[in-house]
Amino acid sequence: MKLRYLVLAAALMAVGGTATAFDFGKLLEERLNKELNKDKPAQQTPAPAPAQGTAPAQNAAAPAPARQRIDPAQLGFALFGDYSLEEENRIGSQIAGNLLGAVPLVRDDKLQRYVNLVGNWVAQNSGRRDVTWRFGVLDTEAINAFAAPGGYIFVTKGLYRRLNSEAELAGVLGHEIAHVTQKHHLKVLKKSTLIGALGQAASSRVRESDQVIQNLIGNGAEIMARSLDKEAEYEADRVGMIYAARAGYDPWGLPGVLQDLAGLPAGDGRTSLLYKTHPHPADRLAQLGDAVGNRLDAVRGKDPIDRFYRLR
Repeated sequence: MKLRYLVLAAALMAVGGTATAFDFGKLLEERLNKELNKDKPAQQTPAPAPAQGTAPAQNAAAPAPARQRIDPAQLGFALFGDYSLEEENRIGSQIAGNLLGAVPLVRDDKLQRYVNLVGNWVAQNSGRRDVTWRFGVLDTEAINAFAAPGGYIFVTKGLYRRLNSEAELAGVLGHEIAHVTQKHHLKVLKKSTLIGALGQAASSRVRESDQVIQNLIGNGAEIMARSLDKEAEYEADRVGMIYAARAGYDPWGLPGVLQDLAGLPAGDGRTSLLYKTHPHPADRLAQLGDAVGNRLDAVRGKDPIDRFYRLR
């Protein structure tokens, strides 16, 4: 099957706005810190003392807070509902556009085409063919990779530089593809407080305005910065290895990448966000070892090192 190279920038910048000079890792880290601190009680400012000669107001009852009503439709959606394919695509498109509005793709058409070819081949072996898969390398030295609903996958230039073979690239992309096939981020959205605040919009499946989607996900960085639970990351590692093996690659590409990342200094600023949104690579390696065991020892996948595209 001929795999088309899908240019992300032109299609998505209209959604995400004009690219700025923001540092991508810093942007997401600020979003993460905001998310982590939002539940902390704010410091209460003491009320000013009444002026001399002024008696306190008598019987000044504070207005009663508005009672929140539970929307049965919202509750039903959160417990039993699911996003339609159209909604999944719209959410992913909004997130991807916003991310590309914060950091551009690397200006290297051959690199982008190569990553799309490898990514689409691995994705074809995931069993999920109802989405249009799009892959891109982001122009930032931060070491990380991201997925968004609807088949949007991003690898940072900092992570790509550490890869040594196509099998390792396939393993990294397989992990992110698994996040999409298992709908990990959509599950986060359903559990988030944003769903509660905008439950009516989410449960009624409003389609008239993309502002609903924009409000739901914030600026896109928020859902990316919000950590998935560890089990979701461990599942994506296991499933990603299987996808890479199905595609004919050496399944040990991803463990090789994790081993490399585990050896990086703890104070390396390029991995600060990675360690906040993922378990430590050493923990992921241990979980993979326990889950896979020797089941893939007989798999003789390919690792076309000579074909691997190296950044200039």
